[in-house]
Amino acid sequence: MVERFGELTIIGVYLLLLLGLGMAAGRMFKGTKSDYLLASHSIGPFLLLMSLFGTTMTAFALVGSSGEAYKVGIGVYGMLASSSGIIHSLCFFFIGIKLWSFGRRHGYTTQIQFFRDRLESDRIGLLLFPILVGLVIPYLLIGVIASGTVIQTMTSGSFPDLFPTGSPGTHGGIPNWLGSLITCLVVLTYVFFGGMRGTAWANAFQTIVFMVLGILAFHVIATKLGGEETLLENLRKVTAAVPDNKLTRIEMSKMKFFTYLLIPLSVGMFPHLFQHWLTAKKASSFKLPVVAHPIFIMIVWVPCVLIGIWATSSLIPAKPPLPSNPNAILPFLVKTQTGPLLGGLLTAGILAAIMSSLDSQFLCLGTIFSNDIVTHYYGRTRVSDRGQIVLARIFIVAIVAITYGLSLFPQRGVFGLGVWCFSGFASLFPLVFAALYWRRLTKAGAFAAIVTTIVV
Repeated sequence: MVERFGELTIIGVYLLLLLGLGMAAGRMFKGTKSDYLLASHSIGPFLLLMSLFGTTMTAFALVGSSGEAYKVGIGVYGMLASSSGIIHSLCFFFIGIKLWSFGRRHGYTTQIQFFRDRLESDRIGLLLFPILVGLVIPYLLIGVIASGTVIQTMTSGSFPDLFPTGSPGTHGGIPNWLGSLITCLVVLTYVFFGGMRGTAWANAFQTIVFMVLGILAFHVIATKLGGEETLLENLRKVTAAVPDNKLTRIEMSKMKFFTYLLIPLSVGMFPHLFQHWLTAKKASSFKLPVVAHPIFIMIVWVPCVLIGIWATSSLIPAKPPLPSNPNAILPFLVKTQTGPLLGGLLTAGILAAIMSSLDSQFLCLGTIFSNDIVTHYYGRTRVSDRGQIVLARIFIVAIVAITYGLSLFPQRGVFGLGVWCFSGFASLFPLVFAALYWRRLTKAGAFAAIVTTIVV
């Protein structure tokens, strides 16, 4: 019984813990819009670090990086992770702190409020709203798709009679559509009741979980594949068995490698990060995230990328065959190279990284809709704090339903979908940078920047 349902039991317990955490945060809810959407600006350095890092480390970083490293090699780390560590922290310092100060001074809750005031233009909000929603939904799809793939892969073989279909490595597992639905419902529940405080608490908990268990997965898989006494000997043996083309950037052009260095600029325009920045208690709360974020990125990305290239080594057993879906590489190795108990724990760690981004994005879209569309155009005096919270919750439910529906259609790989989404946000980075540091920015220039992003 343990062999068959161990992973599923641990996944279930983990999801219940998240629900309990969200409910506990909901009991501290003060009933105000500021508390629901911004946790009353009460987040200190540690919780800010955990929530910012948890929000930026998505399925793209774990599932996507492993799958892409499996396809093109170790250059994936240099292409994204090494630059992300530096650029993210620079964005926190040069963009985040300034936006936090403006937000506290003028009572902003969203990016759109800032741009409306900065450019003295009401129409820029109408232009930005569909673009931000249109870019965040693919970002959400990354997590929803990956969560279904992870759960199906980790539970493969548990229900051969109930779910007889599936590709190699996923046969007999909980199907994608059901795993994704469970994930969406869990995240929706604790965001719905806990708001930003529940999201920050859940992100902190999940960040600790996926960092600790990610390192553990790396050690266990290296030991199992290498079979030597020390970790260093195992790393040497496993790496020596990897094809030469996966240990270099030979499958990447220089142009592709260097253009990818611009992708991390996307964090400067993430609407959900803007909302997290505003939760900080004071400016000094940013010190810890700025310093620790690059170290945390290295801790997470190095194991994932190495596990991805290890999947191409000659030490991987022929049976069961590797899954055809690159998104399933990481959970497949976790399942086949660990026992039920450890496999279940490591699966919880992967899901933690996925869900720590979904919650912030769901809450952010609900906030933009209630604050920048309904309340702004209908009238602040007509919509109470309670009314804005209700509107945010309704839109969150709608976005979850739309995202889940889209996840049921055939999808691109997690990595490719993420790059498309991040490219859009990175293209908008000059807008926020100019708004903060260039006094001569005009409405016409801002509109031109946004339209150019749409066209490109």
